[in-house]
Amino acid sequence: MSKVISKQQLKVKQLRTFPRARTTMKEHGSLQGDLAEMKRRLGEYVDKGRAINFSEVKEEPTVGVKPDRSKIKPLRKIDSYEGHFMAVDCSSRTLKRASNWGIYLLRVTYALVKGREVEWGYKERIQTAVGDSYTRHRILEDSRVELESQMALDVLRKLHEGHYLFLDGASYFGGERKFRTFLYEECEGQGINLLAISKQSSTLHDEKGRDFMASVYTLASDPIWVYHPIMKANKEEHLYGDVSVVKLCGDSSRVFRCDVMEYLTNSDLQELLSPVTSISEDPRCLGYPVTLWLAHDFSAPSNSQLLYYYDKVEETLREIGLLDVLRREEFCCNFPDEIHGIRRPFELELIDHV
Repeated sequence: MSKVISKQQLKVKQLRTFPRARTTMKEHGSLQGDLAEMKRRLGEYVDKGRAINFSEVKEEPTVGVKPDRSKIKPLRKIDSYEGHFMAVDCSSRTLKRASNWGIYLLRVTYALVKGREVEWGYKERIQTAVGDSYTRHRILEDSRVELESQMALDVLRKLHEGHYLFLDGASYFGGERKFRTFLYEECEGQGINLLAISKQSSTLHDEKGRDFMASVYTLASDPIWVYHPIMKANKEEHLYGDVSVVKLCGDSSRVFRCDVMEYLTNSDLQELLSPVTSISEDPRCLGYPVTLWLAHDFSAPSNSQLLYYYDKVEETLREIGLLDVLRREEFCCNFPDEIHGIRRPFELELIDHV
């Protein structure tokens, strides 16, 4: 059921063009399942320990290419657009952790901007991960993109052909820590303009190893523009979109990586991307699509929610007799937090430390 949330209403009223917010509350029906999985995983860990192994680090490939001025094309500034813009994002906050395990709250949200209205919704999950910090980081990253992909698919019915869906990150689909291909296929089938926009992209370099996006910026003469392509889509390497760079607001110095899905690359990219300028002038994120900013902002759980889940986790662990033994492991790794006055991990960790 949709309802008006006064706190979020107040936030969105600060926007110049999106004064109303409506939230769709997503009931969390799987909390008991998450707690049961937590009991199983941590029970096995206490009884059997964990395997010690070393995983190969597979990161996004680095690109080094000389900028080509001829690939920079101007965009058309659009003040308003009749279509809808939707974005999804997922955050993770640490509830409890030790050297070999962690319990996390994942909150996935969507934000939908349509005309002068903003609608949003969320789901929450508890994730238990056993392993060293690198292993847990990989588990959480994979869980986040799974939740984002599923959330986007669940609310895709709110969009129609020609509307926009933004993903936060690069356009890697299929496999571990990548967006799910079922979302790509559904967007292609429905004619949705699917774009993957990254807050930063440290893997893009020019021929001298400098930041590629900054190098392109120095070559551009128009206030808003697109550079396309840096690299073409290659589905065999899981890259489902052409890698591009966009500048969406003349009053901002921000430029962003924007991957355009392969099925859209035969269209006029200047016409495809120009409508995004209409939602990229909010003063809190000047130059960045406000739909993505809202999804990111709404994904942050409140302190009261974090405390609720923290108490629920401790209550569950106490019931099965694991709380004391796991607390001893916590005490062995959290002293640096305690000497800074931090009692619980989420009081300090605002991003996805594991």
